[in-house]
Amino acid sequence: MDKITEIRASEVTIEVTDERTGQVFRRTLPMDYLETASGLRLSGEDASGKPSEIVFFSRAGMSRLRDMTGGGADSDPCGGHSF
Repeated sequence: MDKITEIRASEVTIEVTDERTGQVFRRTLPMDYLETASGLRLSGEDASGKPSEIVFFSRAGMSRLRDMTGGGADSDPCGGHSF
């Protein structure tokens, strides 16, 4: 079996349990879902039909983002960027 490096879907099923009643509700929503080692992204449209996204970064994703923006350690983890 091939290693999975990303998960994609064009609709998302959300299941919630109401805190007060304990009743479970499930909704399938038309939104794009993308999950990688860096985090996950939900994309859809707002009430006006304009594109909208929300991104949740994993710890690895936050570390990569920090490194790309100059906030990481001054080291070369793969040895290919040294002079």
